[in-house]
Amino acid sequence: MRVRGLLIASLLVVAAMVGFAFYMDATLPEGGMLPVHFNAAGQPDRYDKALTALLVAPVSLLVVSLIMAATPFLEPLQNKLEQSAPLLRAVWIGMIVVMIFVQVSIAAPALGWQLPPRMFYAVIGMFLIFLGNMLPKSRPSFFVGIRTPWTIMDTDNWIATHRLGGKLMMAAGAVIIINAFVETSEGVAIALLLGPILIAAFVPFVYSWWLWHQKKASGS
Repeated sequence: MRVRGLLIASLLVVAAMVGFAFYMDATLPEGGMLPVHFNAAGQPDRYDKALTALLVAPVSLLVVSLIMAATPFLEPLQNKLEQSAPLLRAVWIGMIVVMIFVQVSIAAPALGWQLPPRMFYAVIGMFLIFLGNMLPKSRPSFFVGIRTPWTIMDTDNWIATHRLGGKLMMAAGAVIIINAFVETSEGVAIALLLGPILIAAFVPFVYSWWLWHQKKASGS
């Protein structure tokens, strides 16, 4: 799997984000503060110095990009790596988009932009739908996908589990997108954010075990 092109693109995005951070810091009054954390309603509830706040996303993206670039060289299952490459690239590209949005959300007050309070929910939802579509196309890997003892050791288990996991992840993404645009209480918003994600993560794990148990019981 080649990562050079995506790594270069990621580093260029990081450089642009760092440049944007310093530009914004220079245009703000000395000691200017920007949000670094948002509550379930999408409202800022913690602030930090502008430059520090604006550098959170590019630094995070740099770390993620370096990890993603190293993953193909660390993967023990090299013979299946190419089949999982689309999923790895999807995670990487998705993280680039998410980190750009995080920086824009932090800078928005200084730019005079009024973003919808729960727009981040919509971004997360679209990310999950994107990943859910890619999951069934992957093959056993120690670094990407739904990694259980049973999926890693059995390609058929991996394929079946990821088909289910992909559907659940896309459904979770759809629920979270709807949650972004429907007025609910903070508690309901959190439940509709975390609930679908937990279901999409837990059910495939149990299903993977069940497939292994059924195969073991049949003696195959």
